[in-house]
Amino acid sequence: GTLQPISPWRWLFSVLVPLLIATQGFKKKSLDHSGALGGLVVGFILTVANYSFFTSLFVFFVTSSKLTKWKKDIKKQIDSEYKEGGQRNWVQVFCNGGVPTELAVLYMIENGPGEIPIDFSKQYTASWMCLSLLGALACSTGDTWASEIGSVMSKSKPRLITTWEKVPVGTNGAITLVGLLSSLLGGMAVGTAYFITQLIFVTDLEISAPQWPIIVFGAAAGLLGSVVDSYLGATMQYSGFDQNIGMVVNHQTKDSKHISGKPILDNNAVNLFSSIIIALVLPGVAWCFWPRG
Repeated sequence: GTLQPISPWRWLFSVLVPLLIATQGFKKKSLDHSGALGGLVVGFILTVANYSFFTSLFVFFVTSSKLTKWKKDIKKQIDSEYKEGGQRNWVQVFCNGGVPTELAVLYMIENGPGEIPIDFSKQYTASWMCLSLLGALACSTGDTWASEIGSVMSKSKPRLITTWEKVPVGTNGAITLVGLLSSLLGGMAVGTAYFITQLIFVTDLEISAPQWPIIVFGAAAGLLGSVVDSYLGATMQYSGFDQNIGMVVNHQTKDSKHISGKPILDNNAVNLFSSIIIALVLPGVAWCFWPRG
């Protein structure tokens, strides 16, 4: 009985802004045709549901696209599957945006479109969904920042998360201190975007629980998401060193020497599963520590 109809301005914003961003992403080769269409759907649903969801998605997309192109000449020499501009397709969009989209739909069914304070004592289910969605986006952002910054900025050789052995740059499941710190900052950037949007759009903040833990939650989701992603990558994703091209490859070739992992999942599936794990587990942990209103 408390649900309000969606205002025309919200409809307009939810269509035009994601359309603008998807078009720009396609022009700059951050997305291919299918990726732009997928991004449009994800952007529309998240924006209609909650402006805080939109800003979190926006920070993920913009920073990931910029970082993918950053120091691209070095990345071409260490990544056998490097694509100009990133050119994410619909599969990659689904694996990074599928969980948040589903959660945004569930949030609208539960609460209706609009911004709410995250407060477990007043709106338990909706708060849980908001944190799940934020966790999934922060996880994807943290993982992207870790791989895009860590691979080119780390002075030390990466170590495999399962055995702690030194491995070549580009090995799935390899971590560096620079990468881990980047994942924390990536998650924090998404959390900060969500927090600032809350301050602007939520009306009853003064009678709700404090919202600053959103930033801490984002940082934790970014870091833990990157660790989960690395563990899955080290165990369920094939990494081999191809002597012929002098790079790490994600599938077996006649010249590749096995480094780690079994060929069960590809990179997209690893991203999807790590975001699902973070979305399921982390809000429950947050609930234990979240200040009550």
